[in-house]
Amino acid sequence: MREDIEFDAEGVTLRGWFYKPDDASGEVPCIILTHGFSCTKEMGLEPFAEAFTAAGFACVVYDHRGFGASDTAPGKPRLELDPWDQIHDCQHAITYAQGRPDVDASRIGVWGSSYSGGNAFVVAAIDRRVKAVCGQVPGVSMRRTFEAGVPKEFWQEIWDGQAADRLARARGEAPAMIPVVTADPTQPAALPTPDAYAFFSPYEGTAWRNEVTMRSLEQGYEPGEFLKFVAPTPLLMVVAEGDTIVTPAEWAKEAYETAVEPKRLVTIPGGHFDAYTGHPFELSSGAAREWFLEHLAQKVAPAPV
Repeated sequence: MREDIEFDAEGVTLRGWFYKPDDASGEVPCIILTHGFSCTKEMGLEPFAEAFTAAGFACVVYDHRGFGASDTAPGKPRLELDPWDQIHDCQHAITYAQGRPDVDASRIGVWGSSYSGGNAFVVAAIDRRVKAVCGQVPGVSMRRTFEAGVPKEFWQEIWDGQAADRLARARGEAPAMIPVVTADPTQPAALPTPDAYAFFSPYEGTAWRNEVTMRSLEQGYEPGEFLKFVAPTPLLMVVAEGDTIVTPAEWAKEAYETAVEPKRLVTIPGGHFDAYTGHPFELSSGAAREWFLEHLAQKVAPAPV
């Protein structure tokens, strides 16, 4: 049902898993799955891939470059989050899937969660190979997320640290790092909230590392601006009503209104990280499964010449 895979992303090897329905014959539609801020594929993606595979889809699940099992680009440090690198790597994952003889290259979907929920929307907006997209608890504005999630008294410290880091890196020094989460809310971190610490901390000692480069926090990525360009690709947004860490529900709904049909908004109970477990997971995965069944399950006949 699942095999280890690796594929080339223009000189960087990305590694992950390929899922295929046990009873599949011939070419099947495929969904590309990627995770959020600093996460690895082992952090809650398997249940989603299994739910989609049970519905008849193949799945490609992989680690972002510089994280988990994937390699790092030459000249770049590990644990550096660059959204455009991740967006392009998702496109490479699509190419990998399309090159497999067991995948129907004309029926590719993209699913992303949290930070990669925003990435998924951007990929769908710029790459017409994507025939359906789902963003779960998606990031839509990294500037607003930073301003709402990081206490104001830390802003100048972070900005000064970023400036100093660029000078140091230009001198050949190692990049400055910042924790992803912290148990002490008085200490700076990328995601300095108790629910983030509760989600991430059990993965200490695994492939996940509790740090990213300071440069990963530089703001300017606004994936919500691409929502208006996703159509005619069908768009599903899954929003957690109690999300306070990445995209509060009202922000997500504002961004959703800028998208054009065909689109659907689904809300689930709980906070940002509740989407990965329990009843909210059943709702979120079920909504995505039904969306992909609606828009990917049937092979579309080519237009007459």
